Amino acid sequence: MSKESFTQPSEGELEILQILWKIEPATVRQVNELLSANKAVGYTTTLKQMQRMLEKKLISRTDQEGGHFYSCTLPQQQARQNLVDKLAQQLFEGSGTQLAIQALGSGKVSQGELAELEKLLQNLKDQQSHE
Repeated sequence: MSKESFTQPSEGELEILQILWKIEPATVRQVNELLSANKAVGYTTTLKQMQRMLEKKLISRTDQEGGHFYSCTLPQQQARQNLVDKLAQQLFEGSGTQLAIQALGSGKVSQGELAELEKLLQNLKDQQSHE
């Protein structure tokens, strides 16, 4: 699925995608059990939502012994990037840097995340010095 054909998932669809990225392939029942752990949601609601996601090509279905199994149609990292790019366009005039500054300004950054960011920044500096 290319960036251009990416369909913006709703909040509920994102919850289902998060589950599928962890346990795919999964049945509707498995997804519903995990969704139900955090909020009251009926099986038929989950089924209908997953049917809509199938129509939107956010997920795919395979028929196997034991039922229908669902998987995501794009990798989690690509979906995240698509959502971040859209957010940057909508709120930060396309600036990923401003988006990152806003996110980091929340003060909810662990020491491990700071180390990861420092490593990323150093890699970007190294790449630019070789250009």
